[in-house]
Amino acid sequence: MKILVLLAVFLPIFAEDSEFPGSDYVWQHHNHEELKAILDDTAKKCPEITRVYSPGKSVQGRELWTIEISDLPGKHEIGEPEFKYIGNMHGNEVVGREMLLVLIPYLCEQWQKGNEDIVSLIENTRIHIMPTMNPDGYAIGRKQFDKEGSNEWVTGRANANDVDLNRNFPDLDQLIFNFSRHHGPNNHIHMALSHIGHELEPETIVVMKWFMQYTFVLSANIHGGDLVANYPYDSSVDGKAHYQKCPDDETFQELALAYSTVHGEMSDPDRPTCDNTEQDKFEDGITNGADWYPVPGGMQDYNYLATNCFEVTLEIGCEKFPPADKLEGFWQDNKLSLLNFMAMVHIGIKGMVTDEKGNGIYDAVIKVAKLSEDGKQHYINHDVTTAEDGDYWRLLAPGKYLVRVEASGFISAEDLCEVSEYSTATICNFTLTSEETSNWIQALLEDKGYY
Repeated sequence: MKILVLLAVFLPIFAEDSEFPGSDYVWQHHNHEELKAILDDTAKKCPEITRVYSPGKSVQGRELWTIEISDLPGKHEIGEPEFKYIGNMHGNEVVGREMLLVLIPYLCEQWQKGNEDIVSLIENTRIHIMPTMNPDGYAIGRKQFDKEGSNEWVTGRANANDVDLNRNFPDLDQLIFNFSRHHGPNNHIHMALSHIGHELEPETIVVMKWFMQYTFVLSANIHGGDLVANYPYDSSVDGKAHYQKCPDDETFQELALAYSTVHGEMSDPDRPTCDNTEQDKFEDGITNGADWYPVPGGMQDYNYLATNCFEVTLEIGCEKFPPADKLEGFWQDNKLSLLNFMAMVHIGIKGMVTDEKGNGIYDAVIKVAKLSEDGKQHYINHDVTTAEDGDYWRLLAPGKYLVRVEASGFISAEDLCEVSEYSTATICNFTLTSEETSNWIQALLEDKGYY
């Protein structure tokens, strides 16, 4: 199995920082107020690279506190991709929540120490981290944990309305499966509220609006109960468990492997499975979601089909609500993976789409076809679009690609772009000529007798 992009950059420096967060750190479960305090304390220590905000509230009115980590917080920088981590979507799956609450001050500390790799990551990425998407469910699960010293398998999993948030998103998979047969849209798919079939929860609505507000390129939502990196599709055509390949299957495998192969145990073929059976033994620590079990209405596929963002689901431990004294071991297993996965936002191609005057073109469509060794083109049936300033990012596995850019009112353009292994995104810029300019030039040439 090949080691993935940017791994060689990060491993040496992080291996030296094994003592973080220090021997005096108290490993504990943090309630909602303590969670906010960690974000505020980090912002106080690193005000030049942080911004604490909330995109909205839960059913019971708790803020979904988020921290932005960037060299220019509060502003999208042209050409800079945006990344997000979401933890604790299921309220009783708490390890991801706690790992993010260690990762946040870690990034601040390493920035202050001048860690070149962390500084580079922060200067070239706008990072958003939401430690909990389900604070109400966490409070329910935490109450039982404090009382019993353990947590039942489902207590606190759902939100305060007893709804599983990872089944609550619009089920765009069934639309895309139908569109693929009838040549319908393959990106930025939206479903009318009347067709969703169920009521959307407040937390679901908050993050759906959040997804549309920022130009997210890569994301992971962190769960517990198993040990595997799960990638789209998360649902299947017939609703049964079998491999349901999405158009970007090759790239998603690269992304999942970027987490699993660096993890302390996830890709170990000799580790015991969480249920001590062979049923959930995952090769290289990754799985196609539908091949494991179908999840209709999941957040992972909603990201992929409704926005430009590629998301994977990380299951980072067999225990959902482990004793606090086990959290340090989870950090040692996950810290390199958390960092390496963030760096994957810089793979593939990126660039600007502008008009003849250098103005960015919004909502231009980026189409890619991979070229095989014999020169054949294999169109990847999932397009992305440019952001408001005309910048774009297209995550891709290594290879040669024919890239075509289309925009309303402009003549389309094509170029060959190559994505190399162990490197950051290849820059592929496009300047489009407006149809009016093209028509004017043609008329002029005809008048001069050139046609």
